[in-house]
Amino acid sequence: MTLTAKNKAIMAVHIAQEKKGVNIKVIEIGKVSLIADYFIILSSTSKRHAQALAEFILLKFKKKGIDPLTQVGQKEGRWILLDFGDVVVHVFQEEDRKFYNLERLWAHAPEVILEIGSCKAFGG
Repeated sequence: MTLTAKNKAIMAVHIAQEKKGVNIKVIEIGKVSLIADYFIILSSTSKRHAQALAEFILLKFKKKGIDPLTQVGQKEGRWILLDFGDVVVHVFQEEDRKFYNLERLWAHAPEVILEIGSCKAFGG
């Protein structure tokens, strides 16, 4: 099954929620840039939590046959970037999230609410 960018974004949000990601935001970056269709930005409570979130997201995507194009920052665990092409997941420790403030940087892109139940990856 090939997942759309929206379904991948929904899947990433669901996985992050399952692993207790904090303050999850979805930005529809494709409306203003060619970088990706969606940015998923979330916070962790610690270095280990950030690493666990990233590992869990990678594992669940791999089970769907989706490998990242790029993954960086896992060792440091402060800002982990998982690039799935049309969806980019940013896992931050809260201090780093405030410092880099991607939400402000991409404020001209709409923040969206994704309906978890509508994701075909979860049978909705």
